[in-house]
Amino acid sequence: MSDLITTEKLVKIYKLGDYEINALRGVDLTIKNGEFVAVMGPSGSGKSTLMHILGCLDRPTSGSYMLDGQDMSILDRNNLARIRNQKIGFVFQSFNLLSRTSALENVELPLLYDGSSPKENIEKAKRALGLVGLEGRENSYPNQLSGGQQQRVAVARALINDPAIILADEPTGNLDTRTSVEVMDIFQSLNERGITIVLITHEADIASYAKRNITFRDGLIIKDDLVALPKRAKEELKGLPAVGI
Repeated sequence: MSDLITTEKLVKIYKLGDYEINALRGVDLTIKNGEFVAVMGPSGSGKSTLMHILGCLDRPTSGSYMLDGQDMSILDRNNLARIRNQKIGFVFQSFNLLSRTSALENVELPLLYDGSSPKENIEKAKRALGLVGLEGRENSYPNQLSGGQQQRVAVARALINDPAIILADEPTGNLDTRTSVEVMDIFQSLNERGITIVLITHEADIASYAKRNITFRDGLIIKDDLVALPKRAKEELKGLPAVGI
């Protein structure tokens, strides 16, 4: 597998008045195309800062970040926005759906500026919703969907531009146990299709569905382990009581 993400000596320092917070202290990291990586660590360990930099939402103080062979540090704001839209899909704990917009329209949002025709956008959005098991719910609004269904819409939105990577920040944090496993089943299925996934979590149980676990503490990687036998979400679901999603 080729390298998708490479960081070298990645440093991020936040300044608060006279104080400096060293969020990242020289992180060297390589993630290959097709990997499923869980990044763990306590609050303040640097994992969310890393995600913001990988997602081109923030810049490092020093060090380098290469995404798909391209140096992100030399790009201006407009080009970084283009990279985010074309190569990166985001999934957040809070779903970030527009409340007065249907599931289909929420999924279409990243396509508004890519020049596609409205008909093409609708077809792409329908396909993305189908991939996450929401056929027939295209016209439902967020308040008509359960938390699990809302997160599925968020995943579909992340998929709409066929991204090289999905960055998921605590995507199961607001979900019950079964719905969390269902979301992990979706991620595992997407990873089997070749999509690279980097998942931020503080739950070791959720990290056990990934193929590689990276642990942060005090802005540094302290562990980086391959998971010999990742849990299979489909198998786990067989032993969990059904709930409405």
